[in-house]
Amino acid sequence: MKKTLALSLLCSVLFAACVPSKKYNELLEREKSCSEELAKYKKSSTDYEVLSKDLQSKYDIAAKEVSRLRGDTNQLGNQIRLMTREQATLEAQYETLENSFDKLKNLSAKETATLQTELEAKTRELQRKEDALLKLDEELKVKQALLVEREKRVNELEEAIRKKDAKIQLLKARVANALRNFENQGLTVVQKNGKIYVSLEAKLLFNSGSTKVEEEGKAALVELARVLETERDLEIVVEGHTDTDKLTSSVSPKNNWELSVLRATAVVELMLANSKMSPAQIMAAGRSEFHPVDPNDKSKNRRIEIIISPNLNELFEIISNE
Repeated sequence: MKKTLALSLLCSVLFAACVPSKKYNELLEREKSCSEELAKYKKSSTDYEVLSKDLQSKYDIAAKEVSRLRGDTNQLGNQIRLMTREQATLEAQYETLENSFDKLKNLSAKETATLQTELEAKTRELQRKEDALLKLDEELKVKQALLVEREKRVNELEEAIRKKDAKIQLLKARVANALRNFENQGLTVVQKNGKIYVSLEAKLLFNSGSTKVEEEGKAALVELARVLETERDLEIVVEGHTDTDKLTSSVSPKNNWELSVLRATAVVELMLANSKMSPAQIMAAGRSEFHPVDPNDKSKNRRIEIIISPNLNELFEIISNE
């Protein structure tokens, strides 16, 4: 028994010694690179969430401004109609005074002066009303132009948001349809926060502790890649997740961080090799054990998540032109 144990230990030492240090260093570099890319993705995800909140805020402000301008426009219209009626009344009074003045030209100088003063006062009042009416008319034109511009901006934002949501919904339907044969095998497709999350439990893709994608899992990934290969305005992140069981080894993968990164990398390489997807729009990231979905079910936490995000350049452009 002791001889057998000694022989096993000797074999393990010899096997560990056979792993080239160059390969180990390459894995360390790959893990470092993936960590940097994950940080970049986190920042990108945060920027998109900030953009989404900023976009909604701008939309709410624009909608309130449109409502206010409509109220101002109605108020100015009412003022103009009132001023128009007052002007008509003053013109009638002015005409009456002129007629009276003509009739009373032969009256005494004192009466004539009184009528002349009253007529001049009415004339000044009429001119003041006309000036005010012109000013209100100019202000109304400015408000109407601003209202048209605001309504155009609101419509552009609504249309851009509608198109983005419709495109994501259509893509989710295509993805779900392509993967429907794997629904009862640890695969789910959900839409939240304007993104599509395709989650595949590790049992569908990998053997325990392995980073090699098995044939059944490969079929699901190839189907997904062929749906996404024609979508050039998406950003795709493949995240590897593990459970909390510690993995310690002298060879790769030596811990859960490395296992999650290598599994994500294996999925990315397989999808690129079996489709026309652009490598520029996909990245691999490892999250180890720190983002569980079910604390009571480790099998669900061992998973690959493929996060599909829309390109928000159009919304950026609309906001930048604000």
